[in-house]
Amino acid sequence: MRLEKIHHVAIIVSDYEKSKEFYTEKLGFSIIRENYREERGDYKLDLKLGDCELEIFGIPGSPKRLSYPEACGLRHLAFYVESVEDTVKELNERGIETEPIRFDTYTGKRMTFFHDPDGLPLEIHE
Repeated sequence: MRLEKIHHVAIIVSDYEKSKEFYTEKLGFSIIRENYREERGDYKLDLKLGDCELEIFGIPGSPKRLSYPEACGLRHLAFYVESVEDTVKELNERGIETEPIRFDTYTGKRMTFFHDPDGLPLEIHE
């Protein structure tokens, strides 16, 4: 078996329209396809960023994350950027709060975190 790369990451959101706006307009993901799944009563939005896809599921009534951030499951989603400092500035200008920039102990690279509308931790890392 040879796993080549991550094809996509899927997340469930509490407010579909708010999350769609966040990921497309604020973070710049492009829409591949958007579908309302009548049989399930939910939305599925496929977004593209580089070689990876992000699936957004708008499922009404989904339970909240049990604890933060150490619950089993997805810990955070990390994006590579050329400059953490420049990206933090852009995020802040778009109304997205970020944590202070720090250095990754193991890589020596700059990184920081911010959150999506549901509080999912998102990281930017050089």
